[in-house]
Amino acid sequence: MADRERPDPAHVRPDGVSDATVEAVGKLSEALETVEQARGHLYGFHQLMGRADRQVGEAAELSRAAGHEALAERVRRELVGRNVAEGRWTFQLVEEFDDGYWSELRALDADVRDALVAGRRHLYESESKEARRTRGRSGHESRPGREG
Repeated sequence: MADRERPDPAHVRPDGVSDATVEAVGKLSEALETVEQARGHLYGFHQLMGRADRQVGEAAELSRAAGHEALAERVRRELVGRNVAEGRWTFQLVEEFDDGYWSELRALDADVRDALVAGRRHLYESESKEARRTRGRSGHESRPGREG
C-alpha cells in the first residue's frame, strides 16, 4: 500500500530541476496535447469530406434519375472529386500535417523532455495530482496498486 502513496519514479522530477523548467516542459507537452486534439478534428474533417463527396455523387445520380440531366451533370462536373484545397484532397492535407507540424512537435517535445527532465513525461500533472489528492483516502492513490 505504501507504494501507492508515492508517485511512480517516472513521474518524479529529477534532482536540480526547477519549478520554471517543469512548467515550461509541461506547457510544451500541453501544446502537443492540443495539437493531438486538432489532429483528431483534421481526421474527422477528412472522413466527413469523403462522405460528403460520395453523397454529392449520389445526389447527382438521383437528380439524373429524376430527369434533371443538366443539373446532375453540373453537380457531378463541378463538385464530385473536387479538391478541398489547392491541388489537395483531405488525405493529402492529413499527410502533410502528419509529416510536418505534428511530427516536428512530437520530436521536439521528446527532445525537450530528454534534455531538461530526463525524458520524464507529465511531471507538471504528477505534481498537481500530488498537491490536490487526499493522502490515505481510497480513490486518491498516487498510482495503481501492484497486481499479485
